Amino acid sequence: MIFQDPQSALNPRRRIGDILVAPLLAYGRIKDRAEGARRAAALLERVGLETSLAGRYPHQLSGGQRQRVGIARAIALDPVFVVADEIVSGLDVSSQAQILALLRSLRSACGLSLLFISHDLSVVRAVCDRVMVMLEGAVVEEGSCEEIFRRPRHPYTAKLLDAIPLPDVDPDWIDRASAEEL
Repeated sequence: MIFQDPQSALNPRRRIGDILVAPLLAYGRIKDRAEGARRAAALLERVGLETSLAGRYPHQLSGGQRQRVGIARAIALDPVFVVADEIVSGLDVSSQAQILALLRSLRSACGLSLLFISHDLSVVRAVCDRVMVMLEGAVVEEGSCEEIFRRPRHPYTAKLLDAIPLPDVDPDWIDRASAEEL
């Protein structure tokens, strides 16, 4: 499980390395502290963080770094299925893009099945293959991401898609802006 708020999901009294080693110890996947330190370093590298962060506490990391630690902890035991609950909602757009790219990379590299929970359909479109739309706890539509975004069948899905703030792209704006400068 990867939680929405990594600050609350990570023990503030434990160093990052210890947080990553905890599931490995709990499931008997490591023999000693040295192996734990190596595995923690490998997990940090796998999610794009410097290994030196293993000695820091969660409050010493940015929100995006904390979320990467949450992802590293979630994949520590080499799962086949991970639940990601609103994991980019509290991040700036740049951090969101980095986390989403990391998830896509991990999905293919690790063969992960990912249940990605989000209210942001533009994020869903970037990460998901299949979509399930729920309204008041009931599934109202499901299908491939491409199919749902191209041709929504339920009025609620159409309303959600209409709410995505997409700009009207003018394909000639670069040419016009260049001509105005001359």
